[in-house]
Amino acid sequence: MSGNAANSFDLTGKIALVTGGSRGLGLAVARGLAHAGAQVTVGARTAPTSVDFPIDHLSADLSLATERATLVERVLQKKQRIDILFHAAGQQIRHRAEAFPLTDWDALISLHLTAAMHLSQLVAIPMLERQSGKIIHMSSILGFQGGLTVPAYAAAKHGLVGLVKALSNEWASRGVNVNALAPGYFATGVGEAVLADPVRGPQILSRIPAGRAGHADEIAGAAVFLASDASNYVHGHTLVVDGGWLGR
Repeated sequence: MSGNAANSFDLTGKIALVTGGSRGLGLAVARGLAHAGAQVTVGARTAPTSVDFPIDHLSADLSLATERATLVERVLQKKQRIDILFHAAGQQIRHRAEAFPLTDWDALISLHLTAAMHLSQLVAIPMLERQSGKIIHMSSILGFQGGLTVPAYAAAKHGLVGLVKALSNEWASRGVNVNALAPGYFATGVGEAVLADPVRGPQILSRIPAGRAGHADEIAGAAVFLASDASNYVHGHTLVVDGGWLGR
């Protein structure tokens, strides 16, 4: 790492793959990495629209193992390596716990947790060979809480908190950082609908010490930190960006 702290956040020349980066917080992460100098490829079913930064898009359904493997292979063929993986693909499905369909359970666990493990494996092999790489997964404040009517989402996000610890125990000494981000309530992505609820929305906002929901671009700095040399001694950590929600 450079002795200049500002330079340690520079991602110039780094190759980044962001899954689910076509909208919401995933797009904000992709934008932040690109603005820090990274060459960003977004893997998502749909392409980002109205972007103001250079980006490549590869179509992929991240719930399918074959498409995850093909996505990583295509990036490696085109870019020769992947320095940064940020797995942000996700969705939310709500049901009361006693009626939660197991098909929906399986879908959320697959997309959020199984895909995280599989993608980590796919990119880690070349990273471990060169003893360098950053793997970051999108958890949530529901990686620490249970929430309401979201048992599958909460279970998957709890699982990611444990997964980054487990992978770090094996890979930290081999030059690969594995960490997670845990956003609170942002006015985009999976948080948008609940914040718009006329009852639940005001209840949530009144509990956030910062007094408001997060803006999408406020996730970018934390993402750049975990993707850069500035976090070289950070392993197995889940960085919370929640306006103080968990401290309340």
